[in-house]
Amino acid sequence: MELEELSVVEKAAMLSGGSEWDSRGNDRADIPSFVMSDGPHGVRRQLGEGDHLGIGASKPATCFPTAGTVANSWDPALAEEMGEALGNEAHDLDVNVLLGPGLNIKRNPLCGRNFEYYSEDPIVAGRMAAGLIRGIQSNGISACPKHFAVNSQELRRQASNSVVDERTMRELYLTGFEIAVREAKPLTIMTSYNEINGVYAHENKHLLQEILRDEWGFDGMVVSDWGGSNSAVAAVKAGGSLEMPSPGFTSVRELEGAVKAGTLSEADINARAAEVAKIAAATKLVGVGRNDLLKDDIAAAHHDVARKVAEGCSVLLKNDNATLPFKAGTRVAVIGDMAATARYQGSGSSKVNATKEENILEEVKNAEGLVLAGYEQGYDRQGKADRVLVEDAVALAGKESVDVVLAVVGLDERSESEGLDRSTMAIPQVQNDLVEALKGAGKPIVVVLVAGSPVELPWIDDVAAVLYVGLSGQAGASATVRALTGEINPSGHLAETWPMHYEDCPSSGWYPAIGRDAIYREGPFVGYRYYETAGVPVRFPFGYGLSYSTFTYSAATAGENGIDVMVSNDSDVAGSTVVQLYVRGPQGGVLRPDRELKASPRFRLPHTKARACTSISTVTPSVTSTLPATNGRRKPASGR
Repeated sequence: MELEELSVVEKAAMLSGGSEWDSRGNDRADIPSFVMSDGPHGVRRQLGEGDHLGIGASKPATCFPTAGTVANSWDPALAEEMGEALGNEAHDLDVNVLLGPGLNIKRNPLCGRNFEYYSEDPIVAGRMAAGLIRGIQSNGISACPKHFAVNSQELRRQASNSVVDERTMRELYLTGFEIAVREAKPLTIMTSYNEINGVYAHENKHLLQEILRDEWGFDGMVVSDWGGSNSAVAAVKAGGSLEMPSPGFTSVRELEGAVKAGTLSEADINARAAEVAKIAAATKLVGVGRNDLLKDDIAAAHHDVARKVAEGCSVLLKNDNATLPFKAGTRVAVIGDMAATARYQGSGSSKVNATKEENILEEVKNAEGLVLAGYEQGYDRQGKADRVLVEDAVALAGKESVDVVLAVVGLDERSESEGLDRSTMAIPQVQNDLVEALKGAGKPIVVVLVAGSPVELPWIDDVAAVLYVGLSGQAGASATVRALTGEINPSGHLAETWPMHYEDCPSSGWYPAIGRDAIYREGPFVGYRYYETAGVPVRFPFGYGLSYSTFTYSAATAGENGIDVMVSNDSDVAGSTVVQLYVRGPQGGVLRPDRELKASPRFRLPHTKARACTSISTVTPSVTSTLPATNGRRKPASGR
């Protein structure tokens, strides 16, 4: 039986879920149901009733680094390799549609869900997402980029109206989605909870039909966020295909009634049902059981993939006097609760039941060439002041048997979660107090920073080195220690700006919006687009990252469609770097940011004066290139 031959009720039933995670199929038309699952950085396959907030139990799966961490690699190929593993696990865990990646622009550093999103820049976000999508879908699984669109705060996320002008929306908040759709062709896309200029995302014809389908050529299924459909009839008219989770038969009756009343065309019902049926056909799983678990060899192999991804994402923020990498025989005092009990992911719907867990303390203990001189907790995980913990940590640091102090600090589990935004850019004060107290021991302090978003660093001038590892997944601890010892060369670059203080952020005065309207007053001047244009000093600029290698850029030549530049590794350490090409529009007329990223290829150079020429293309012929200096900071070079 053809889909069009089904009754209106049968077709309408396919447009809403049958349970928390399952669609509704139709036996008469041989259309199977399919399973959806959260999965930006790990498959969260729940059985039974389940929930969409990560509270209930789920099958064990690999927890990869979060998107905000993976973005620091600036490497779509690495994201694709991670996506291949994710898609493989989705298949083996009986999941047809993996809900991710997250593509929302990091408008403000306090957004509670920023760890799930890639960048403040849409090109970085779009290309990283495209890599992940290609990897996921290579397994016959549908990726589902989210949350479409202009979703920048968790406060009142289901009752917030994003007020944004068309230029800002298209230049910043839609560009990443467009890149992902055009380059990777995702089969599914998820709408956001919020309204955009007064119309809910899942009912927004301008977004779903005129832009997504008509302009970008998307021909897949549009699914609501869980509980994000407010009118089944309006959604079907606008281009929303599937309402999740199950609303019972309430929406079916509404759709049937609208067709009978002549306020909804059956052709719209047919179009949406065809989109759902397409996913059911494209992702049909064979030989997979509902209760199947990952095989041990797959879990072990993907743990190694998770480590490889984490190794490509760590960012060396500071390294005075070449403190890192640690020399052989270095006696290390490990301090910090998060060194013993790892924090490697955020909270909420993306929380993964990891197949394995590592911690930095054990990895230091087992690292060849390092001597563990002792461990102290240092601080209370929940932020309660404890003088004894600090005193014990300082006493350990001061021992003659200690060469260097390794302090593991950052944000706790409560700070970064779906459903709420951070109240401050600071890490818990007890951790700042600990680092301050450790100065008195007179030993070099190396900080491993654990956080999914930028934080203020009041002690940055008093420590010898800082390695930012983000939320690095279940294999992040071994990746971290390999970076500390020089077994791998930290090569990450920040995919978002780190302001000196939160007040420096352009949207700090009106974020998060307390009332209904979240007004995007700053327009396109978000992140580095603002800081560079306004001349506001920052702690670390967008694209920043040090290395154990020393790179020199030379012989940059501008052409009609880009530049050629020579990059050399002047050190005896093999390393990777990212060439960042920025453009500036003609002066006068429309006010534009002083600098906008257009291309960022990554490549690896062996040591001993290795050189390579790279050609960087951009559609904009007038360019201002930005080249890293030897200290890792970006140094502007004159261009056309």
